[in-house]
Amino acid sequence: MNYEERDPFGIYSTKVGTSAGPDESRGPGPALMGADTLMGNDVVNQNDESLGDIKEIMLDMRSGRVGYAVLSFGGFLGMGEKLFAVPWNALTLDTEHKRFVLNVDKDRLKDAPGFDKQHWPDMADQAWTSSIHSYYGTKPYTDQPQG
Repeated sequence: MNYEERDPFGIYSTKVGTSAGPDESRGPGPALMGADTLMGNDVVNQNDESLGDIKEIMLDMRSGRVGYAVLSFGGFLGMGEKLFAVPWNALTLDTEHKRFVLNVDKDRLKDAPGFDKQHWPDMADQAWTSSIHSYYGTKPYTDQPQG
């Protein structure tokens, strides 16, 4: 399911009588989106391989910035799935296909630091933050100016 299908307020509705996609003249469009509409969106890699879907979006309540997307990978019907905190800046929204792209090979994601529903990491721990950003080749948002 993608953000257009999960849009309770009609923010991303298509233009009346067309399939041309969101009418960017009447809503926030892809530049500013509701977090709830992004949860459940598919994530693929640069080779168009499925990497899972977004289960949660983690907000830094001190800065108001998005820190991580929690990606679910593997398992069946929620059983045995592994969760990964992926730095938000490692994801790119593919507006054409209504999904996210994470430039990481599927085998590398399988080996990424992950967790399960009962054992979440301390995402405020700076050592954890450094290790996650190092793994995905990104810089923590706290090291980047707000823009």
